Amino acid sequence: MADLCDRDGANRLAGKIQDFWRKRGFDVVVEMREEGFVSTMRSARTDLRSDMINGMPTRAAAMEAG
Repeated sequence: MADLCDRDGANRLAGKIQDFWRKRGFDVVVEMREEGFVSTMRSARTDLRSDMINGMPTRAAAMEAG
């Protein structure tokens, strides 16, 4: 199983979340936040923060001019 709490894993997960919502017409911003060493995990942790509310996007993507 891939570690989604390290920097590389969090970066991959952020991309997947943004791609998922982009394909459905929404613009979601996901940022990574370094949280440092966590004693219960015995490692450093990277958290994700987004502009979603209750797991749902707040903005529709801008319509492309065609």
